[in-house]
Amino acid sequence: MPTPPAPSAAPPHDRRWLALAVLCLGVLMIVLDTTVVNVALPSIRADLRFPEADLAWVVNAYMLTFGGFLLLGGRLGDLYGHRRLFLLGIALFTLASLACGLSGTRAMLVVARGVQGLGGAVVTAVALSLIMNLFTTPGDRARAMGVYGFVCSGGGSLGALLGGALTGALSWHWVFLINLPIGVAVLLLSLRLLPTLRVTTAHRHLDVAGAVSVTIALLLAVYAVVNGNVAGWLSARTLGLLGAAAAVFAAFLAIEARVRAPLVPLGLFRRRNLTIANVTGVLWAAAMFAWFFLSALYLQLVLGYSPLQVGLAFLPANLIMAAFSLGLSAKMVMRFGIRVPLAAGLLLAALGLALFARAPVAGHFALDVLPGMLLLGLGAGIAFNPVLLAAMGDVPPEESGLASGIVNTAFMMGGALGLAILASLAAARSGHLLAAGAGQAVALVGGYQSAFLVGALFATLAALLGGGLLRPRPHAAASHEPPRTAEES
Repeated sequence: MPTPPAPSAAPPHDRRWLALAVLCLGVLMIVLDTTVVNVALPSIRADLRFPEADLAWVVNAYMLTFGGFLLLGGRLGDLYGHRRLFLLGIALFTLASLACGLSGTRAMLVVARGVQGLGGAVVTAVALSLIMNLFTTPGDRARAMGVYGFVCSGGGSLGALLGGALTGALSWHWVFLINLPIGVAVLLLSLRLLPTLRVTTAHRHLDVAGAVSVTIALLLAVYAVVNGNVAGWLSARTLGLLGAAAAVFAAFLAIEARVRAPLVPLGLFRRRNLTIANVTGVLWAAAMFAWFFLSALYLQLVLGYSPLQVGLAFLPANLIMAAFSLGLSAKMVMRFGIRVPLAAGLLLAALGLALFARAPVAGHFALDVLPGMLLLGLGAGIAFNPVLLAAMGDVPPEESGLASGIVNTAFMMGGALGLAILASLAAARSGHLLAAGAGQAVALVGGYQSAFLVGALFATLAALLGGGLLRPRPHAAASHEPPRTAEES
């Protein structure tokens, strides 16, 4: 009689999808918090008497720690267990949400938002690794990544609607307190459903010098970017911070080239698909973040939409995105590989941005807004899945957390830089038109059109890079069972 196979540490087949739902619920809570607060800022300012110059720190404190700790969070997951770090991140984020909701002073709210960003960075960095290790066959992995992609790309629009509803019906405190029941539910369900996968690294040595230097470099870079429009992009402070970030990052690279167990093995970037996918992600995020921000301003400041109407205007794009992310994108990856869907999706997004670049002062939703929205939703729904698969598909399980941290950092930094650059371009163009005698609405639209056109060029370049340089892998989500050597304790 043959010996029965040893039981796997992964949950039974049907429970993997329940585990995916729990992971995505945790990630959705993080994604929502990046946008849900924006709607509540006027109420927070009035209640806590924030000076105008300091109000931005309610957002910036979160973005600073979120961007700064993504890479370290992913690597800690590789060393000490993705499940353990996910639980730690959710607990930290939930407790910080409670502190935000109970804040009665400006300092308490800003500090709690920074802790929220830290917890969010850890969750975001390791959730993708858990999904990659749960789903190892090409078809299941592509479908699971589609669900994850939908949550990441559609959660921002939902956050704007939720923020407006909670602030209007209750108070700004509930923008944060709503996270408490969700966070507790995710923690309890994670303990039951997430598998205790074994740590695959041969050692648990943390490269402290590398961790400190890369985190400082990212913190300096994010701080320079999020304050660039306020301080001035050519100001001594902004240039000094960017220069310091570059110098510390150079020191980090020197450390990684010399230590025995580096935080980021530099050989990882010899994996062409990982590198190209991250460059593609930077360009795409730069275009998409700026589109979301500037199109919302166009709808409000030019067409006169209310915040609720702006949220509803994005609904068609989200529905299209959902339809493709939750199934059709996976089928395209299985049929054509990752290159064709990636290039096609990004070109559709570029076309949508080009349509926004011709949006007039007296625009109509059906004619001047909806077509671009639909193309951008279609493009994002098709392309997000292949980008993630390209970035993660060639990486062994023991480095999946690091790869996840890298791709999330690329998206975050690309989005922040793109928004800063294109918003500055729009403002400069509008200022030039105002100086030439144009009316306020004409000047605003002229600035937005210039920014949308450059965004379309970013998306086109991303399509060319992804479609032309990625290695053709019809089954990018290669089937393999992750090795397990030392069990998580």
